[in-house]
Amino acid sequence: MNYRISQRAAALSPSLTLAIDAKAKAMKAEGQDVVGFGAGEPDFDTPQHIKDACAKALAAGFTKYTPSSGIPELRQAIADKFKKENGLNYKPSQIIVSCGGKHSCYNVIIATCQEGDEVIIPAPYWLSYPEMVKLAGATPVILETTDQTEFKVTPEQLRAAITPRTRLLVLNSPSNPTGSVYTPNEVKAIGDVCVEKGVLIMSDEIYEHLLYDGAVHRGVATFSQAHCDHTIVVHGFAKAWSMTGWRLGFLAAPEPIAKAIDAIQSHSTSNPNSFAQKGAVAALTGPQDHLQTWLAEYAKRRSFAHQKLNSIPGISCVNSKGAFYLFPNISKLGLQSTDFCARLLEQEKVAAVPGIAFGADDYIRISYATSLANIEKGLDRLERFARTLKSQPA
Repeated sequence: MNYRISQRAAALSPSLTLAIDAKAKAMKAEGQDVVGFGAGEPDFDTPQHIKDACAKALAAGFTKYTPSSGIPELRQAIADKFKKENGLNYKPSQIIVSCGGKHSCYNVIIATCQEGDEVIIPAPYWLSYPEMVKLAGATPVILETTDQTEFKVTPEQLRAAITPRTRLLVLNSPSNPTGSVYTPNEVKAIGDVCVEKGVLIMSDEIYEHLLYDGAVHRGVATFSQAHCDHTIVVHGFAKAWSMTGWRLGFLAAPEPIAKAIDAIQSHSTSNPNSFAQKGAVAALTGPQDHLQTWLAEYAKRRSFAHQKLNSIPGISCVNSKGAFYLFPNISKLGLQSTDFCARLLEQEKVAAVPGIAFGADDYIRISYATSLANIEKGLDRLERFARTLKSQPA
């Protein structure tokens, strides 16, 4: 039997983050002492009031189909969140609830991009963006940045990359994998270029609430009606409420785009999980005091990890301003990121993600969404590994 695979499917690269996380978990299941820095997943539990709301909905039999783009109560709560926290006036009909933030990103790209289109993606990028663009038949255009500029693209870079085929810019701040945060002025300048050139912006703001050192998040849609008209905001419940396994994301878009995504979703996933949506309502409308506790703990871990990484010979690391990642530069240690991470896992039982997955082979990604004890143990092992590389002749 000839099982012909479509060209689009065959062209995809598997998710390295999921693959590494799966391998680390398998090693742990075998009894090996593995320190995992791979997964972008909070190690805190979902707040109890959110779980209670979901359990109550499940017990009450709220287990049937819902509207494809989410229950009205949740869409209204999301619209209220955008109004209260971001000053944005969206109608519930402009809100789409999806099966995760990743699903929201995919739906935006599928709804707005097609063959012949170009999508500008600053690198380092979250690894799924280019693959989603390929699935839409469009072409990813990668803009390189480095730690020298805190991994931020400039308006001049963006302007030079725009062509008549440019359809969309992907903007992710706070960033996965680097933790960089664009200042409000930087966001506006990038938005100004897109408005001038008629380019849409997919603004991935899922790490909006995870900020440090006085960093300020301001989304591009907030600067004017023209900026809002050019922007689709994607978001989700995974990071700020530790709901990764719940698979609930959301987006806000101009009405025609929201309508197109609603149609796509109706033919693909039908609707997000019914009773999980009740938990999401509780997440948005209930107490938010957990977040300050989490942020205080993340800040301790970030400070320790940043200092430790920069003390390791051959490694340098700019500090993150958001999310829960550091992106150290390993270029002086003589290995490409894939080999580096493979040997690190094999020799020292430490799981990190190679920077090549994010379009930056001189780096690795370290997630500090794990305990301080794990971070200390894992970075001690990383230092031991790095010193063996430094001791080798160039």
